[in-house]
Amino acid sequence: MSNSNDLAVTRRTRLRDHVGRLLGQWGVFFRGFVEHPRMVGSIIPSSRFTIRKMLAPVKWEECKLFVEYGPGVGTFCRPVLERLPRDGKLLVIDTNPLYIDYLKRTITDSRFVAVHGSAADVEEIVRAIGYEEADYVLSGLPFSTLPEGVGPAIAKATHDVLRPGGAFLVYQFSARARDYMAPHFARIEQGFELWNVLPCQLFWGWKDEAA
Repeated sequence: MSNSNDLAVTRRTRLRDHVGRLLGQWGVFFRGFVEHPRMVGSIIPSSRFTIRKMLAPVKWEECKLFVEYGPGVGTFCRPVLERLPRDGKLLVIDTNPLYIDYLKRTITDSRFVAVHGSAADVEEIVRAIGYEEADYVLSGLPFSTLPEGVGPAIAKATHDVLRPGGAFLVYQFSARARDYMAPHFARIEQGFELWNVLPCQLFWGWKDEAA
């Protein structure tokens, strides 16, 4: 009887801890959206379907540095770290210190680096952590609602920091993201994910191998 009671208590404790972590994550995400709605692409984190499709073209065995803009509460961070080589690095950049503090507290992987800053400064930030270029850059930032001039600056800086053959991975609710990418990426592949709240547009902008 005692063993049954102990097992029931253990299960309730695990369930409580899981719910607590989930509500904590959602609470942080929602607070970040309320405080900075123009800088957060959605009030709901991306679905696993979006994550899987967005990351599908990445050649993980060749990836030394993966960069993410606007990581929020780490919806993409954990899937990226699961796929990243042991000698790879994941750099995330966010202007919201709430998200950066949360990620630093909850992700302890030695390959993970979180920086409070602007994606427009990605070249400087990449150099500051000891790299010259990135293999892939992922962004869910809402380009169409960013302050004037910020979207074009991020698109250019991203192209400049990518290695030849690297890619800019963008997921958005609006197809206008392509307009910001087009001046810098000659080859842009496009997709769509229905199973997301809301359904979203997916873009992969590839940097010319000869660049």
